[in-house]
Amino acid sequence: MQDLASWNGLPADMSLRTGQRLIVPQAGARPDTLAVTAPGSGSPTPPPPSAAQPLPDEDTPTADTPTPEVASTDLGATRTAASSGGQFRMPVDGAIIRVYEKGRNDGIDIAAQGGASVAAAGGGEVAAITRDSAGTPIVVLRHDGGLMSVYANMGDVAVAKGDRVDAGEALGTAGQAGFVHFEIRRGFESLDPEPLLN
Repeated sequence: MQDLASWNGLPADMSLRTGQRLIVPQAGARPDTLAVTAPGSGSPTPPPPSAAQPLPDEDTPTADTPTPEVASTDLGATRTAASSGGQFRMPVDGAIIRVYEKGRNDGIDIAAQGGASVAAAGGGEVAAITRDSAGTPIVVLRHDGGLMSVYANMGDVAVAKGDRVDAGEALGTAGQAGFVHFEIRRGFESLDPEPLLN
């Protein structure tokens, strides 16, 4: 506070006026090297940094300069050779737009237009039909081996709880979200669906 007072010529009671500008102490500088003005007369304007050193020349490309080529990413090309031969099929025709990340995305998101057919990934029994907080249907199938498949972002549902379905049989249609969320679970544990897809 003493440095602030001495740099700005403040009175002993440290009183300030409305609109008064204060100089913030600078490291290594002494207050007597700075110009202190009388109250009400304004403060001197410091020279801009560009006045001390000119800005470097810029090499700005023109608008017609071609941009460098960047490798395109195919978000649907996420399936690997390990994906073939699995016991489940893709529930909807579309590219995988979001991959499995345990704890963050417990399944995969598959691009699907609203009204696209959603099919059972494998044969099994409709274990549950529920809705998310927005009222969008979710279908759960129970399969052999203690596995369950989950289909979210559905539109219309064409099955009922307890129905037996074959792999590829229609469960309903995709909703308007632009994708179908698909999970494979063993109990409460989510599994990466891609290695289980054929």
